[in-house]
Amino acid sequence: MSGSRGVAPARDTHGGVGPEGAAGRPRDARIDSAVLAAAGELVVEAGYQKLSLAAIAERAGTTKTALYRRWSGKAELVHDLVFAHMTRLPPSSGEAASDLRTMIVAACELFASPVTRAALPGLIADMSADPELARRVHAGFAGVFDALRERLVVAVERGEVRGDADPDRLIEIIGGSAMLHVLMRRGGNADGAMFDENWADRLAALVLHGVMR
Repeated sequence: MSGSRGVAPARDTHGGVGPEGAAGRPRDARIDSAVLAAAGELVVEAGYQKLSLAAIAERAGTTKTALYRRWSGKAELVHDLVFAHMTRLPPSSGEAASDLRTMIVAACELFASPVTRAALPGLIADMSADPELARRVHAGFAGVFDALRERLVVAVERGEVRGDADPDRLIEIIGGSAMLHVLMRRGGNADGAMFDENWADRLAALVLHGVMR
């Protein structure tokens, strides 16, 4: 798990900001990108349990100190790697049914990626053993829940969705269903696809039936 192939070195020339947002020099986005790219390569190659911050730093061409300025440890770093782009909703189409299907497909694509499949079991285990880590990770999704609440309000005003639809449960249903669907399909479809587009349509129809007026 050493070497630096695939990732351009990114030396830490700035103080950065710690995981809790401590004051310091501006954080260098090039280092963030190099570290996340290195972590993605290594977690697929070696698995989550064997992944180390030392190996990530070496491949990224930086130092463990630079990593600790940004993340409290391996679990938070890997969480950012896997879920960073899921902390916001895809753009709205203006129609609840279309938005719902888009969210389901995005969740399936996330859980079907090699990085997520390699990282998720170990990440979940670490979160289960560390309530404070779990709290910090969950806090990263606050924006998604807030945005979904706003969309549900608009959908209620349009007469598409019931007023008592719960955004928290909706995200749990979508995320949990997508994760189980993908992780149970070890070999994928005959064409190698790790999730079924028809399944996404069926889940969207099922969820819509539960929330529509």
